Amino acid sequence: MNPTIETTALTKQYNDTVAVDGLNLSIPRGTIYGFLGPNGAGKTTTMEMLVSLVTPTSGNATVNGVSITDRDALREQIGYLPATPPLYDHLSAREQLHLTAKLRNIPPEDAAERIEGLLGEFEWSDAADEPTGDYSTGMRQATAFIQAILHEPPVLFLDEPTNGLDPRAARTIRDHLTALAENGTTIFLSTHILPVVEEIADDVGILYEGRLVVEDTPDALIHRRGTTEESTLEDVFLELTTDDTTTGWGGE
Repeated sequence: MNPTIETTALTKQYNDTVAVDGLNLSIPRGTIYGFLGPNGAGKTTTMEMLVSLVTPTSGNATVNGVSITDRDALREQIGYLPATPPLYDHLSAREQLHLTAKLRNIPPEDAAERIEGLLGEFEWSDAADEPTGDYSTGMRQATAFIQAILHEPPVLFLDEPTNGLDPRAARTIRDHLTALAENGTTIFLSTHILPVVEEIADDVGILYEGRLVVEDTPDALIHRRGTTEESTLEDVFLELTTDDTTTGWGGE
């Protein structure tokens, strides 16, 4: 089976700074892939290249069989939630979502059913008619998440999707992601909330200074170096993203 997300020596350089250095990924369909790294590691740059917002310096990548150089075709394959949600502050959540549905060519009846169902799951349908500019961070994040999944794309790119959410809304998103993956959606997830990754990710890649230093399942990473039963993915992450401990793990 061909991978849904595949990169070959994907590289992005800004002047003398290499933000992403020769990244090779092969992510199967229906995988939740946790893409981790400290601030400045190159995670957002990688995601922006994969959604065709940033042009690689070298290397190539495909998403669901579409080259990232074909922006129009790629747009049909993906949903994207950046760290800062792209919302029109003067529109309500309901207006924003119906606009998204129109731009995505979702039939009006289907759009209305999906929007009301998703708003109901987040338990704030009444607030959906207020301007998003008046929303809390969590409400804006939930609106942007619904916007990203509304057209039911085969591949999702999510940058800090649970940022600012209360525990109930965060759980709703985690449950959605698990259900989507079970139905074949491939999810590329970047977050600093490592327990979320440990809970739902099938595979994890850790990026450090632009390079993929290790890749494995969460459980395998936790036990790879004989860590104790009490060890967590956070322990592994902290060890791997310290200057003198990024070797010896068999990563790239």
